[in-house]
Amino acid sequence: MTQKELMLAEKLYCVDNELKKDAAHSRKLIRIFNDTTFEQSEYRTQILKELFGSTGENIYIEPPFRCDYGSNTYIGENFYANFDCIILDVAEVHIGRNVLFAPRVCIFTAGHPIYADIRNTGAEYGKKVTIGDNVWIGGNSVINPGVTIGNNVVIGSGSVVTRDIPDNIVAAGNPCRVIRSITDKDKQFWQLQYEEYKRNIQ
Repeated sequence: MTQKELMLAEKLYCVDNELKKDAAHSRKLIRIFNDTTFEQSEYRTQILKELFGSTGENIYIEPPFRCDYGSNTYIGENFYANFDCIILDVAEVHIGRNVLFAPRVCIFTAGHPIYADIRNTGAEYGKKVTIGDNVWIGGNSVINPGVTIGNNVVIGSGSVVTRDIPDNIVAAGNPCRVIRSITDKDKQFWQLQYEEYKRNIQ
């Protein structure tokens, strides 16, 4: 297997010339993206669609943004990431539909051996991160390697997510823990708030 194949198979690998070339292509696109202005929104979207493995039609990321490869990240429809998002995608990152990132959300798939002698050889590995549909992740949150976040989840600001989070949950903390379920009571409350909003703008 090539180093790239080992990396994507979530096995130990070392960075070689092929991966350096892929990373250089990503860095070039990210530099161009981060140098754009607000008035160049269509051009920004074009760059992001070239950078990522796949995206929905509607995707918006506030510069500055950073990632390792981009090509290993797959993003659904209606994605928004606020300032200072970082995605280290040595393994695949899958983000569902209608996902919102507050500022400084970080996704880390990259890992290094615990045993120093092996770590010092330069060998590393990655573990896939999956985020479901209708997820809102609060500012300064970190999603660690191998984590799956379910559908309809809210992650509180400052969370460090080290384990899977099930569907329909509010979770927060370091390490991130389930706080409570999202229930019909939440649905009713926010429907009333939205109905009031609509009345206010008539």
